[in-house]
Amino acid sequence: MEVKQSGPLLEQLYVLYQDYSKKKVKNYLKSGCVYVNHQPITQYDFVVSKGSQIEIHKENKTHKHSALPILFENQDFLVIDKPSGLLSIGTEKEKEKTAYHLMRQFLTERGRGEKLFILHRLDRETSGVLVFVKNERLKRLLQENWNQLVKERSYVAVVEGIAKEQETLRFSLKEGKDYKMYVVPNGKGQLAVTHYRCIQTHQGKSLLSISLDTGRKNQIRASLAHIGLTIVGDSKYGASKKASRLYLHANKLVLIHPITKQKFQFESKVPKDFKTILK
Repeated sequence: MEVKQSGPLLEQLYVLYQDYSKKKVKNYLKSGCVYVNHQPITQYDFVVSKGSQIEIHKENKTHKHSALPILFENQDFLVIDKPSGLLSIGTEKEKEKTAYHLMRQFLTERGRGEKLFILHRLDRETSGVLVFVKNERLKRLLQENWNQLVKERSYVAVVEGIAKEQETLRFSLKEGKDYKMYVVPNGKGQLAVTHYRCIQTHQGKSLLSISLDTGRKNQIRASLAHIGLTIVGDSKYGASKKASRLYLHANKLVLIHPITKQKFQFESKVPKDFKTILK
């Protein structure tokens, strides 16, 4: 349906879908079923422009059989909300307890002959948006043109210490023999550029919104630890106390489809305990 007047998305949905109850409309929006110009949006206050196209895609009933929460699916993408503690893809020691294995199994059992390829990875301890693609050509085009096609990668983290209001971190990172990333003199490693904005501080901890210009291994964890803002629960990088998990969550990834040129925005809600741990 076409938006007749610019305004917040939820208000426009109430206008365009008057046959639905407000509760049902909110549920569709919350569960990622609302698309603005073919892009899934979950924000109630997202501003839509006059002339925009809004669609509601009712939840795919097969998704209830998935072992992991599915954020979005179409003919090209399968996007999940990866839990903390699960590998993205197999290693020599672990082949089956991975997000890739579980989602490939889901597609196989669905019986549509779909293939699955992992587009990128998240650390085992990091939760959030993880994107798979359904054909090898799309995977290749996206990976070969990653810096041009990926427009935003955002994370949230709870760190030990009181952070500045905002800061940009530019370090050279190099992996040690212990598989840990270290900050080294410029030119001795790979450049890693990390931006953060402090959302909240309380009792010696800070909640950060983080975006990346580069995608190095353990980039966020190593860079923040180097300036004394170790992520809560990150024993690998020197967290002072144990925690139930690593408090790092990938909450948004925005990319351009290399063939159709469509913009896709995939989002995962910040886990509730990221704010409660500050209290």
